[in-house]
Amino acid sequence: MTPPIRVLLVDDHQLVRAGLQVLLEPLAFVTVVAACATAAEAYAAVAQHHPNVVLLDINLPDESGTEVCRQLTARYPALRVLALTTLNEKSYVLRMMEHGAAGYVLKNASPEELAEAIARVHAGKKYFSDEVQELLLRPTPAAAPGPPLLTRREREVLRLIAEGLTSQEIGNRLFLSPLTIETHRRNLLTKFEVSNTASLIRLAAQQQLI
Repeated sequence: MTPPIRVLLVDDHQLVRAGLQVLLEPLAFVTVVAACATAAEAYAAVAQHHPNVVLLDINLPDESGTEVCRQLTARYPALRVLALTTLNEKSYVLRMMEHGAAGYVLKNASPEELAEAIARVHAGKKYFSDEVQELLLRPTPAAAPGPPLLTRREREVLRLIAEGLTSQEIGNRLFLSPLTIETHRRNLLTKFEVSNTASLIRLAAQQQLI
């Protein structure tokens, strides 16, 4: 009998991790060996549990998922990394592929699609959601890349971060919860491909965004 595919979940939202475990539990060909909330936890869990497939969110609190993918595929060539994210942008897809990802699935995928994606990448194939495949088929503009595209709210949060305000203070200023501000912070770090606030402010200043 073929042993089940050993899957590691990496997502900083507890509800997402719990939901994924509920979705994957009925699948006889899959066993979830661990669930992690940070990059540091993911590195330790891979070393301890030796998964076959890692379901990896790109937005993590301590390190970009693209860097986690690069590190894991470099250390464990047989490991298959499957991005599972809400980020439907071509630049992220290409970056994950460059760093060794075996596939890219959006979080609006059905349970059946997720099961198929896990089976496909474990078999050594690539898997991309239909929306992601459409993204990859779109021509890439020849112009030099500019600063990341930010929402109006992200620009507001970025400006207040540069002023030295804490998440609580920013939340008070914008009438948002500190948790929401932390999510914006993580999204900004991911979009600028930096790991800390100082680097974020420096790069944003260089690109004249603050």
